Amino acid sequence: MTLSIIIPAYNEGANLAAVLRKVLQVELPYGIEKEIIVVNDGSTDDTAVQAEAFVSSDAAASVKLLNHSVNMGKGMAIRTALPAVSGDYVVIQDADEELDPRDYIVMLNKMIDNNLPVVYGSRFLVGGRQGSRFFYHGNRLLTSLANMLYGQHLTDEATCYKMFSSELLNSVNLQCRGFEFCPEVTAKIARRGLKIQEVPISYFPRTREQGKKVRLRDGFIAAWYLIKFRFGKE
Repeated sequence: MTLSIIIPAYNEGANLAAVLRKVLQVELPYGIEKEIIVVNDGSTDDTAVQAEAFVSSDAAASVKLLNHSVNMGKGMAIRTALPAVSGDYVVIQDADEELDPRDYIVMLNKMIDNNLPVVYGSRFLVGGRQGSRFFYHGNRLLTSLANMLYGQHLTDEATCYKMFSSELLNSVNLQCRGFEFCPEVTAKIARRGLKIQEVPISYFPRTREQGKKVRLRDGFIAAWYLIKFRFGKE
């Protein structure tokens, strides 16, 4: 079995190498192999250089690099990566160091032991730093909206760590380009009657000054997409 790890990267030259090292060092359960797909999303820094260094090294034979000539957004980067996915499972990994790739292990255990098609990693099932007050309460509002609209019991709808069976994710008609990937994929999976289960993960939030890209407007966009996909056509 193989886990495909999609890493959208936009101007993450300062962080990408460290993230790739962490991902490569993780020993997955059940003898599962790793397939790493980096999508350089039109970066203007040395993101592509950092990625190419890993692609060309013997130690990172499992790393593939795809490139956008211009910045197209996280959702579009994920969509670009999907045709290159050959694994049984897929997880999304941001190109920063906010999350710990070792949490793939608990997510895979949950999926395989319970024969689940989707598992989310929640930053709010355990204590610890939760980011700014704005981020925390905004995320709670979005998660509450998702639960109300789709009958879920989530604690962290906007989490980056979303893991799917490849069959499920490839069957979703994704239209997203930016950060609306999260509400779109949540909505379209929930509309099929699937209950999304969660496991706790670690979280090390960064600030805007450190490169965090999500803004207030992204929260409003996410809320709009949750509502749109609840009452509109897929």
